[in-house]
Amino acid sequence: MSLTLYAAPGACSRVPMMTLEEAGADYDVKLVRFMKGEHKRPDYLAMHPAGKVPLLMTNDGPVTQNVAIARYLAAQFDGLLPKAATAFEDAQITADLAFCADTVHPVVTRMRMPMFMVEGDEAMASVRAKAMDAMAPLAQLINTRLGKGNWWYGDAWSVMDAYVYWIWFRITGAGFSGAEFSHWAAHAAAMELRPAIQRALAKDAELQATLEAEGLAPKFK
Repeated sequence: MSLTLYAAPGACSRVPMMTLEEAGADYDVKLVRFMKGEHKRPDYLAMHPAGKVPLLMTNDGPVTQNVAIARYLAAQFDGLLPKAATAFEDAQITADLAFCADTVHPVVTRMRMPMFMVEGDEAMASVRAKAMDAMAPLAQLINTRLGKGNWWYGDAWSVMDAYVYWIWFRITGAGFSGAEFSHWAAHAAAMELRPAIQRALAKDAELQATLEAEGLAPKFK
């Protein structure tokens, strides 16, 4: 199977990168240089019309959106998501992934990049502050869930653990205090001990180093 992940450092493409490493998959990584507009080029838009990352190119064609990529990889590799016995159980797994992608992720974007939403320092500060407030109850939900076992699904690691770890990295990096969320903090620490996660973080760091060497690393306030 041929797999190529189109990614940008720090972006949510880190979620499938961690997943691929946990799966032990043989895959290539292609850096998408947003500052050069590579995401808007016709060849990229032909694969991902929304011009975003992640994009996973497979033998079957391009797969976009983290929820879809997670489900696709789980169908190819064992141990990435629980095996659903019923349609209802399958729907719950999809709901968990969608919670990260559709409910939490947009709040992360407003915390990290309010300039994508509004213009002006005062307006951006207001968007960021409201996002911080909106994140608090979501963080409590995640913290409570992670307090019930070692991983999102208890004793079994899954893609959900990659997603909530990426969220933790993004929000704490934006100044959100993790002090009240001890279970989530412990989960993040446990993630960083996993060899597959360490490999993914190293690859992500290489992408960042490449951008910095090329003078293409974004600088946000």
